[in-house]
Amino acid sequence: MNLQVDDNIVLKQLELIDAPDIFTAIDTQREHLGPFLPFVETTKQLSDTQAFVESVVNSPKERLEYTFTIRVNGRMAGLIGLKDIDRANKKTEIGYWLSRDFLRQGIMTRSVSTLCDFAYGELDINRIQIKCAVANTRSRNIPLRLGFHLEGIERAGELLTGGVFTDLAVYSKLKGEWPEELKGEMKGKMPTEPDACR
Repeated sequence: MNLQVDDNIVLKQLELIDAPDIFTAIDTQREHLGPFLPFVETTKQLSDTQAFVESVVNSPKERLEYTFTIRVNGRMAGLIGLKDIDRANKKTEIGYWLSRDFLRQGIMTRSVSTLCDFAYGELDINRIQIKCAVANTRSRNIPLRLGFHLEGIERAGELLTGGVFTDLAVYSKLKGEWPEELKGEMKGKMPTEPDACR
């Protein structure tokens, strides 16, 4: 399954063949991705990424979590997906990361917007949340730009590389708060993009 963001950007549902591209992106950008993504430190070889991709692709249907590679003109630019889907309560969380070469082009803002459309529409999700390390200001700009509400700070919410806990800013948006002007492709320039978000 693909989700078309615009003429140049597509969200392509994760497949086993994507593992080498994902591992290369992680392995060549450890300084860029590592500070806010703990899995970077434990991803030491291709087999680690292959194991992750297999766990996603081979999930039972009732526990399927939608994970997509972000493709820009065919190039792998990052990952985005829905995690911890609670179908009974119609809620989920969006996580994402973007490669260094694709920052400051509005790619992630538009990708998150498209994934929200999919979650609210196709999956009938009512609540989407995004959690970002409080120090990751560029990542926090994404939910703010899309009109998410800051609910509060989850103290020591995630253990980062080096055994350091970080507080997480928790943002949410309900289906009824997703206005027409934010549906589909975002308009206008998006000058800053995130390093990473959980």
